[in-house]
Amino acid sequence: MYATHRRYEGIDPSRFEELTRKVNEGLIPRLSKLPGFNGYFLMEAGNGVVRSTSLFDTSSQAEDSTRVASEWTQEEKLESLIPNPPKVAVRKVLAHETKPAVLV
Repeated sequence: MYATHRRYEGIDPSRFEELTRKVNEGLIPRLSKLPGFNGYFLMEAGNGVVRSTSLFDTSSQAEDSTRVASEWTQEEKLESLIPNPPKVAVRKVLAHETKPAVLV
């Protein structure tokens, strides 16, 4: 498994809710349709920084998610919300555990 880490700087904290809504409604559905998708997380990192982590089966799938995220940002015209390009790293996941979904 591979993780793509993106660090977005210069985001107005008063717009985190807007960003979160847009990511939930647009980006996550798009990423989740990619082959090898295993998860996505968006986190506040303080001082106008937001980080995301995407999990995929292979390195190339993880790298492809950055292309999809970039295309989505451009299509949605989010330059005022996300003023700077993200710092991106793709890394191999060495250990992980997930809790199985509970069916109700």
